[in-house]
Amino acid sequence: MKIVVMGLGYIGLPTAIMFANHKQDVLGIDVNENVIKELNTGKIHIEEPGLQAELDRALTNKTFRAGLVVEPADAFIVSVPTPNNDDALKSCDLGYVQSAVSNILPVLEKGNTIIIESTIAPRSTEDHILPLVESTGLIVGKDVFLVHCPERVLPGQIIHELIYNNRIIGGVTPACTQAGKKIYSVFVQGELIESAASTAEMSKLMENTYRDVNIALANELVHISAELGINALDVISMANKHPRVNLHQPGPGVGGHCLAVDPYFIAAKAPAQSHLIQRARHINSTMPNFIVENTVALMDKIQGRKIAVFGLTYKGDIDDIRESPALEIYHELDAMSQFDVVAYDPHVNAPFIEQDMATATADADLVLVLVDHSEFRALTSADFNNMRTKAILDTKNVATECKDMENYYDLGTLSKIKERQAVSIIA
Repeated sequence: MKIVVMGLGYIGLPTAIMFANHKQDVLGIDVNENVIKELNTGKIHIEEPGLQAELDRALTNKTFRAGLVVEPADAFIVSVPTPNNDDALKSCDLGYVQSAVSNILPVLEKGNTIIIESTIAPRSTEDHILPLVESTGLIVGKDVFLVHCPERVLPGQIIHELIYNNRIIGGVTPACTQAGKKIYSVFVQGELIESAASTAEMSKLMENTYRDVNIALANELVHISAELGINALDVISMANKHPRVNLHQPGPGVGGHCLAVDPYFIAAKAPAQSHLIQRARHINSTMPNFIVENTVALMDKIQGRKIAVFGLTYKGDIDDIRESPALEIYHELDAMSQFDVVAYDPHVNAPFIEQDMATATADADLVLVLVDHSEFRALTSADFNNMRTKAILDTKNVATECKDMENYYDLGTLSKIKERQAVSIIA
């Protein structure tokens, strides 16, 4: 079977390579010429454990190649970005998806299957993609098949989860669903769950919205506990010992192209019915400002000048900075003239990011931990002996070996920032 994958990003590239390494003929399409050149010469452009080895295998077997021009195929998989529109409820921008489908149509033939993996708003497949496909004169469900099959993978574990996770196969018609199942059965060992396209769309969005709402509850608890002088992290730990309670962990905000984006797609479609979803989005989207306010208050308390920001990605152990609250916090602090702000992230290469931790912390007054990278779990007080003031604000509760430091703060102890206490100055 020949498969064309439209979009070679964090989901499209692993998907394309997975099919290629299961004896399918795969052509990956992307608009970025540099990405195409790198892939065809054997170099991946994203950070994902094991993916380089999988690409090497596919190129050796000559089952994968990358290009700029769509070719005829048996199946087409669309895995392109779906950003928010610039409107009040940040609705779903289908522009990239519609463009990708439009590029498929000139080579579309009877018997072909089009699969939309991109996360889209409810009813997008039926209301927007279906008419576009049928503008060719081909009938969906009879001549060609149209399916929405949302990805459900965790960065850092994508290869494993592509194989073993359950997949929702949302066909526009029952025949479309069966066509989708046939394609994914090539390598998926999880359950292939049959669904209507609109149900599949809503299911993916609600999976991420559930987590966003749960995180918002934890973040609101942080606000409340900071006001009342209660340790929010202790509250969560104790509450989660109840057999039917599973509070998520709070943090500096929610990022990435899932939790920070998907709930808006639902809210924009049904604004009068989505009050809880909208409130959760507000809580999480304002957490960066809350962290900045507490950082400023802490710097005032310790009379500090230099801040070393640890981590800029939206989650740990990846290089993805899309919708990252950490990056937002860094930029807001960096814009303040009273502070000297240095960023350190071992997973991201950029001109403004310091690559050496010792240089980043030299003469610093505060280490602001914003991401739970594995490297930060091993931090100890000795790692900060070159600081002017040994103070840490750990928003991810990750630098646990530093909790015995006099000026260690996390999201459970923010109320202590208001207390006046002695500051340890390193000579």
